[in-house]
Amino acid sequence: MDAPPKPAGPALHLSLVVLCYRSEEAIVPVVDKLHRMFSYFNFPYELILVGNYIEGARDRTPQIVAALAARLPNTRAIALPKKGMMGWDMRAGIDAAVGKYICVIDGDGQFPFESIFSCLLRIETEDLDLVKTYRVRRDDGLYRTLVSVAYNALFRLLFGGGLRDVNSKPKIFRRDKLRLLDLRTDDWFTDAEIVIRAKELGLKMAEVPIHFYAIDQRTSFVKPGAILEFVGNLWRYRFRRTKPSASEPRGDEVLRP
Repeated sequence: MDAPPKPAGPALHLSLVVLCYRSEEAIVPVVDKLHRMFSYFNFPYELILVGNYIEGARDRTPQIVAALAARLPNTRAIALPKKGMMGWDMRAGIDAAVGKYICVIDGDGQFPFESIFSCLLRIETEDLDLVKTYRVRRDDGLYRTLVSVAYNALFRLLFGGGLRDVNSKPKIFRRDKLRLLDLRTDDWFTDAEIVIRAKELGLKMAEVPIHFYAIDQRTSFVKPGAILEFVGNLWRYRFRRTKPSASEPRGDEVLRP
């Protein structure tokens, strides 16, 4: 399946990019609930379901997200052979989005969906460029909690403070500022790349607290190898030779609690 055509007509207020990798049937109740919630709001929106797949794998997610898009209004599906991991999927969804605001979430249902609207309200009312969540409570186990604490501590050591939880989603962006981030990474490092680039460009950012639930439908995709990848990417990105161009637009960095 190719990427869906961008919709014609009036500009949309919000594009919600849902990362559905290997979700299969578990994504159906998630998307149905999201669609019901959005139907209560009086602004134009779209759901973009990213069901990219590894060729040859036994994964029915592409067919399931296509069926959801055919059944639900304001919903499009992307299902492309994968050329990367989470970051590549995220960029595929972002490239297809047309909303004034673009929000990215994982499709595993580990966060309260109401936080999407908390982030949207804050980015609008406070004239921010990026709003994301941070996890004040986690039910996904001691191992994941300790990994997250250590990773965020290392991030603050290398790149400075201001944000509590680099990898947490939802993340919502102003479309015009998202383009400036010029995201390049294809793997699990993309969440950190977003925050690093936003800090380098002096974008105005804030965080919203959430309760993070356990995963019931599947095991986590974050394995020990991914953790080593995180750490290696942080180190390489911190001491890379290429820095942002002086010609790139910059503003007064504002990090708000």
